[in-house]
Amino acid sequence: MNASIHYTEPTIHPDWINTPAGLNKLINVLSNESLVAVDTESDSLYSYFEKVCLIQFSTQHNDYLVDPLAVDISDLAPFFADESIQKIFHAAEYDFLSLKRDYGFEFSNLFDTMLAARILGWSHYGLGSLLNKHFNLKLDKRFQRYNWGRRPLSKKALNYACLDTHYLIPLREIQIKALNEQNRLQEAVEAFERMTQVEPTIKTFDPDDFWRVKNSRELHPQEQAVLRELFILRDKIARKLDRPAFKVMNDASLVELARIQPLSLNALKQTKGLGSKLIQHNGLEILEAINQGQAAPPPKYPANHHHRPDDRILNRYELLRRWRNDLAASRGVEPDVIMNNHALMSIAQKNPRTMGTLTKIGVLGDWQRETYGQRLLQVLNGKA
Repeated sequence: MNASIHYTEPTIHPDWINTPAGLNKLINVLSNESLVAVDTESDSLYSYFEKVCLIQFSTQHNDYLVDPLAVDISDLAPFFADESIQKIFHAAEYDFLSLKRDYGFEFSNLFDTMLAARILGWSHYGLGSLLNKHFNLKLDKRFQRYNWGRRPLSKKALNYACLDTHYLIPLREIQIKALNEQNRLQEAVEAFERMTQVEPTIKTFDPDDFWRVKNSRELHPQEQAVLRELFILRDKIARKLDRPAFKVMNDASLVELARIQPLSLNALKQTKGLGSKLIQHNGLEILEAINQGQAAPPPKYPANHHHRPDDRILNRYELLRRWRNDLAASRGVEPDVIMNNHALMSIAQKNPRTMGTLTKIGVLGDWQRETYGQRLLQVLNGKA
C-alpha cells in the first residue's frame, strides 16, 4: 500500500497561538473544517500534577500550535464536542483523559489512527512506524521525553510536535480505504465512540500505596514501617518541588533506605541512588522519617476487598476468553480488538440466555452485538 509514495521530512511552519485573539481566530478556522488532526503534549515526566502544555492542530491547509500555558483554551469545548467535525487523533485515550481532567471537555466524532491500525491487524501501529511506512518519515525519538512545560520550546521540538498531526489526515484516508476493503469501518466507528467515553481519575495520595513498591513485601515488618514513612515523605517533597515522585527518589532507593536505615548524614551519603541536592536540602527529613518508622507499629497488608467471583462465573469467563482469543488469532488482531476483558467478565457474571438480556447488559456496541451476539450465547449455553 502506497509503496510508490515517498515524502521527505518537511520543516513545518505552524501558526503559534498564545493570545485570546489568536485562539478565537483559530476556533473560527476549525469550525469551518470537516477534518482536523489533533494531538497534545504534557509534562508528566517533569511535574507532580501533570498538565497539558501544548495542543497541535492540523487541517488540510495549515498547522497550528496552541500554548495552553499562555492562553485559556476553555473556548475549544464546542469544537471538540461538535459532531460535524471529525477529530483525528493517534492513540486518543491519553489525550482525552488529559483534556477532560484539565478542562472538562467532551468529545464526539473521533477517528483514532492507532485503533484503526489495530482493527486492520497491522503488525506495527505506533505513529513513528506508520509515518515511516506510509510517508517515508522518521521521527526523532529523543522528543518522546522532552519537557513540554519549558519555554521557549526549541525549533526542533516544535517541528516534532507538528509532525504528530501533520500527516494524520492523509493517514486517515489510507485507513478508511483499508477499513472499507476489509468491511471493518463500522467496527472502527464503534470503537472510536467507546474511546470518547473514557473518564479520568483524580490523582490522590494513599500512604498505604507503599505496598505497590517493588519488593516491599519482602522487607521485615519494621522495615516496612520505615518504608511507609519514607514513601509519605517522598510525596511531600515531590509536591513541594512540583516534580514526579520517582524523580525525587526512585522505588529502589526507598527500599534500600528501609533496609539499611542510615542514622547520620554521612551514612545517608553512602546510600546508592540519592542525589547530593536531596541530601543537602532534605537529609534531616529523611533521617527523621527513618526514626519515625523505627518507632511505628509494623503496617498490616490490607485485606483484599475484591471478592473473587465464584467458580461458575470464572468458568464462563474462561470459555468466553478462549473463544475471543481464538477468534482474534484467526483474524490476526490482538484479543482486546474483539472484546475487552471487562466486557467478557460482565457477560460471564450476568450469564444471558437471550439476545434481549445480552443487550441489557450494555457492554457491547450494536456492531459487536450483531456480529458476535449469537456466538456468545452459544458459548455460554455450551453449544459452541
